Amino acid sequence: MARVIFYEKPGCINNTKQKALLRAAGHELAERSILTHPWTAEELVAFFGALPVREWFNRAAPRVKSGQVVPEQMEPDSAIAAMLEEPLLIRRPLMQSGQRRMVGFDQDAVHAWIGLWPEGSPRDREDLQHCPRTTEGESCPEP
Repeated sequence: MARVIFYEKPGCINNTKQKALLRAAGHELAERSILTHPWTAEELVAFFGALPVREWFNRAAPRVKSGQVVPEQMEPDSAIAAMLEEPLLIRRPLMQSGQRRMVGFDQDAVHAWIGLWPEGSPRDREDLQHCPRTTEGESCPEP
């Protein structure tokens, strides 16, 4: 199985569920805080690859939810600068195994990359991409 560096917001409900899925699949995790890691622009860009800028952002971040930050209106350089200043804006998790990096937790994409489920087993289809507190009208405690 894979060794995965897993950048998360400590205490995030979905990150906890995502890590449990990865561990159940036999992967070894090296957990890191997305909020305190000393990010560089080059490092962040390596995670985002060819994704459109709007997919780089944590939609549950207070400044995104309030409309102060509008991902669809940002250029790559200004998006990265905003994330370096406020890491809560970064979509999570960020994961790295070897040289490959991924943003978000699309279960099918993770399975195709490193495996999540044994062949033929039922697949958990709980939404692990969107904050459940956002959909329930709550917000996470501030970091």
